[in-house]
Amino acid sequence: MMTALLADPVSEVVAAAEQLLTRRTGAPVTLVDPVDLGGSGRTVVLRVRVAENPFSLPRTLVIKQVRDNFQGATKTAIALPAASEGDFDVETAFLREAVSYQFANALAKDARPGAELLASDLDARLLILSDLGDATAISVRLEDSDPDTVTHTLMAMAQAMGRMHAATVGREDDFTALLRRAEVAHCSDEVADQVGRAVAGVPAMLVESLGIDVSSDILEQVQHAQTLFSGGRFRAFSPSDLCPDNIIVNDDGVQFLDYEWGGYRDALLDITYALVSFPGCLCNIDLTEERASAMVDAWRAEVVGMWPALADEAELGRRIVEAQLIWVWLSTYLYLPEDHSRIAAVREHYLSIPRADALVGRWARLARSAKLAGNDAVEAHARDVVAALRTEFS
Repeated sequence: MMTALLADPVSEVVAAAEQLLTRRTGAPVTLVDPVDLGGSGRTVVLRVRVAENPFSLPRTLVIKQVRDNFQGATKTAIALPAASEGDFDVETAFLREAVSYQFANALAKDARPGAELLASDLDARLLILSDLGDATAISVRLEDSDPDTVTHTLMAMAQAMGRMHAATVGREDDFTALLRRAEVAHCSDEVADQVGRAVAGVPAMLVESLGIDVSSDILEQVQHAQTLFSGGRFRAFSPSDLCPDNIIVNDDGVQFLDYEWGGYRDALLDITYALVSFPGCLCNIDLTEERASAMVDAWRAEVVGMWPALADEAELGRRIVEAQLIWVWLSTYLYLPEDHSRIAAVREHYLSIPRADALVGRWARLARSAKLAGNDAVEAHARDVVAALRTEFS
């Protein structure tokens, strides 16, 4: 819910933005009517109106500032990777987001994943972005009673991902150069780090909680899937934090928000993030086989020109199972333990469901995909986990 705000620390953020724009334009800039758009507990995100506009700034802007101790009106953050094991680095996350926006600015407008970066102050952890205007959260669209609306929304999301991927293939060196300039090129990818912890930790969890042993074949496939974060054949830029709460629809189509974890990885990880139903949180969508197929086709149509190998159905199916496997592994790591703080952090999401239902659904979808791809080992393992989960949570 958007709320008009007039008191500190909001006034401090507005004043900092005025100073930045004044330095940038060389003339006084006045910003008024701040409206809270809902940030995380450490972030202030405001829409403001430009009262004095000497250099044709847009009528409205969005200000985002990361602060150390702000506890105002918030939008609950996604559990991936904000609920990691105590090594979250606010400074690195902000710098990575600023770099991601700088990188995206160089893309054509129809391939840009979200807002345009208009100005930034890295020392003040301040970003000034174009206003995406009145938009509808994709989570609202996905709850529409009209099934065709849901299907078309999912296809539009997949197409937007594909356009972003196709536009950023082969530009990883440019992104890395920006990271290096911001002095964060040496910092690890927190999402990949958390996946690494999941790869190591889930086998013991499955034994202890569900009595299921992980075969060497499955473990080998999981370890290979982990490499999609650091390598992979189909690398492209991703905002990474693809929870439905971070995706909106406006007049220009589907837009992605929040780039704190932005970076390069195998693009199959993005489309399968939706196919697994957003494993970093507990969101769920009604994803029939027909809808899943329509999403994959919509995404592939945008990227197949860059990656002709994906025209092969068997190759695509194998790759999709591989990416789904690592996401389901991570989701199990996050939500099989009864971690009340982590679960509470995502239960407020619009499409959230109980963790038992989420885990069962994700493993069941993996089993179906593995069956279609002819991966008997993953199918059998996934079905064993589904049965054990149903017994555990019954």
